[in-house]
Amino acid sequence: MKNGFPMMAAMVAVALATPPAHAATSDKKIALSNNYAGNSWRQAMLRSWDKVTKQAVSEGHVAAADSFTTADKEVPSQAAQLQNLILQGYNAIVIDAASPTALNGAVKAACDAGITVVSFDGTVDEPCAYRVGIDYVGMGRAQVDYLAKRLPNGGNLLEIRGLAGASIDDLIHQGIEAGVKQHPNFKIVSSVTGNWDEATAQKAVATVLSSLPEIVGVVDQGGDGYGAAQAFKSAGRAEPIIIMGNRQDELAWWKQQKTASNYSTISASIAPGGVTLAFWVAQQILDGKKVPHDIVFPTLSVTDANLDAALAAAPVGGVYNTEYSQADAVKAISASVAK
Repeated sequence: MKNGFPMMAAMVAVALATPPAHAATSDKKIALSNNYAGNSWRQAMLRSWDKVTKQAVSEGHVAAADSFTTADKEVPSQAAQLQNLILQGYNAIVIDAASPTALNGAVKAACDAGITVVSFDGTVDEPCAYRVGIDYVGMGRAQVDYLAKRLPNGGNLLEIRGLAGASIDDLIHQGIEAGVKQHPNFKIVSSVTGNWDEATAQKAVATVLSSLPEIVGVVDQGGDGYGAAQAFKSAGRAEPIIIMGNRQDELAWWKQQKTASNYSTISASIAPGGVTLAFWVAQQILDGKKVPHDIVFPTLSVTDANLDAALAAAPVGGVYNTEYSQADAVKAISASVAK
C-alpha cells in the first residue's frame, strides 16, 4: 500500500494538469466548407476559424476542426466538396454557402448521413440545416434610415450589390429596397455588382458614373466603400455619403476624410469571426443541446464615436473583426430560444 501512494499522487497531478475533455464531443470532427476566399473578409474568416478551432482541439472540445475552400465560387464545386466531407466521416459541417437553395440536395444528403450542418454568412434554406447570422435585411434598411437622417431632402442613390446568387446579397438588397420604400424621397438610379471586393466595386462604379446624375449616397454590402470612393475621385466627382463595410482601407479613408473635411458615415458588417460562433453552435448541437435552427447575433458596427478604436484594431489590408467563445454561443442560443 505504501508504494501505491506515490503512484496515486502522480495520477492526481496529471489529472489536475490536463484540461477536462468534453466527453460528448471530444471525439467529434467538424469541417468548414467555404466557397470563396478572394477578399479580405473571407481571409479574415479563415484566420479566425484557424485560431479558435486550434485552441478548441488542444483543449479537448473536439478531435478535429478542418477548413476546406473550393477553387472557385461555383455551386457544383462546393456540392462536390460536401460529398467528400460526408465520405470523410465528419460529424458536423459549418458551411459558408455559394447559394441559399442550390446546395440543398448536398446539405440534405449530409443531414441524412447523420451530420449536423450549420450554415453561416451564406446560409441555406434546407430545413435540416441550422443558420447563424445577423439581420441582413435590417442591415440594408438601416443604411437608408441613416441617410434619411443625414439627408432629409433625399436624393439619388447608387447601390453596390455583392456576390450574385448568395443569400446575403439578396437579403441586404431586400432591406435597402424596404428602406427606399419607407423613405420615397430617395431613388436608386443605378445598381452594380461589386462581389464584396474593392477592386471589382471600383471598376463597376467607374463604368456607370459618367451616365449618372448627382449621387448623394452609396448603399452597399461591405468591401466596396473604398473602391467606390476611388471611382468618384477618379471621375472628378465629390464623394457622396458612402456606407462602409468594416474593411481597414475603408476605415482609413474615412478617418482621412474626417480629419480633412469632417466627413461622416457609418460602417457595418457581419464579423468574419462569426464563423467561430457557428463552430461553437455546431459543437453544442453535437453535445446534445437543444438549439433553434435560426440564431441571430448583432452586427459589428462603427460610428464616428468608435472609428479610431475600430481602425486601430483592423490590420492593414484586413477587416475590423471579433471572435466568439463557447460561452458566447451558449448566450446566443439562449437568446434565440427566448425569442
